[in-house]
Amino acid sequence: MSIDIAGLRPERVAVVPSPLAELGMALHALSEPSHHPGLQGWVTSVTAGLDPHLADRMCEADFLWRTTFSDLFLPCAGIPGGPTLPGATLAEELDLLDKLTDEQFADAALEFTCALPYTTPGPSVLDDAELRRRALELAAARGPQQLRFSKRLLDDPPRIRAWLRQFLEDCDEAFFADVWHRLRHQLAADARHKTDLLRHKGLAEALTAVSAAVKVDEDGGRITIDKLRQGHSVIRDRSLLLVPTSLGWPHLMVLHRHGWQPVVHYPVGSPELSAPPAVDQLILRMTALSHPVRMQLCRNLARSTYTTSELVQIHGMTAPEISRHLSVLKKAGLITTRRRGRYVLHQLDVTAVARLGSDFLEALLR
Repeated sequence: MSIDIAGLRPERVAVVPSPLAELGMALHALSEPSHHPGLQGWVTSVTAGLDPHLADRMCEADFLWRTTFSDLFLPCAGIPGGPTLPGATLAEELDLLDKLTDEQFADAALEFTCALPYTTPGPSVLDDAELRRRALELAAARGPQQLRFSKRLLDDPPRIRAWLRQFLEDCDEAFFADVWHRLRHQLAADARHKTDLLRHKGLAEALTAVSAAVKVDEDGGRITIDKLRQGHSVIRDRSLLLVPTSLGWPHLMVLHRHGWQPVVHYPVGSPELSAPPAVDQLILRMTALSHPVRMQLCRNLARSTYTTSELVQIHGMTAPEISRHLSVLKKAGLITTRRRGRYVLHQLDVTAVARLGSDFLEALLR
């Protein structure tokens, strides 16, 4: 994913925590705890103490936060005539949510259940009969509960907006106020740190600190985010907003909706000890292991070191064939080689292979 930052002035970059965005990540973690193993204790505690009526309402609209992160949780990005920053309190952010038009609200709410244009201008689902039909068809495929909610949204957007605001306020009273009181100082400190980097070291230094998956080409005027999806946004006369999240790891979200301010929603305090491999490297490794001969070679190399000649004898292949397969594994970073006298010994990097599962899952969720 890329963001065109040609002409972006330093003062047009802001790092600000968002209580509404953090509430959105809290709802996502409660709905998909497998994405956030580090929060399992918190999820269990909150779920056990949740009022049954609130839990039912949480399920009613969970498509806004279960699959991924709805842009409705960053309404400041959609306010026309910006830049608009997130509010300091949840109430201020809910006021910003109220300022979105019904068309903006409905299109963002149905992003995951309707094939609406995202990066290009297009008709609103409230105005286009074919988009409405398609939205309800896709909602029906996800169950009667989502179909009912989608019908209510399309028929009476103000009613659903009021419902959502009341629901979020009830979540704040039930569990989120305590969470935000605990996390807001950490997020504010991270925002101050990134702002200092922006002022004294520049945009590239600040974004490198945001995530190892973010690269900046200031000469080319582009930010690139290493994710398993495609997307492009252009700053032009708008601003770039960076929003830290404590509950969000491993998700690195990029809001690039047409007409909205671009936002990078990034996790702080990541538990990873080292930067995960890039998506291209992950694909290279999985492709290398997809060949049956290379899998057989890995079986040997996981147990001991072998020379090319020994592998030729074991597998009944020619030396050039074995060398080609070893070269693919080495290029993918899956084997190590070392010289002992006139012999070159190959061995599987067990740690790299063991990380493949977690690397793959993190790349999917990033």
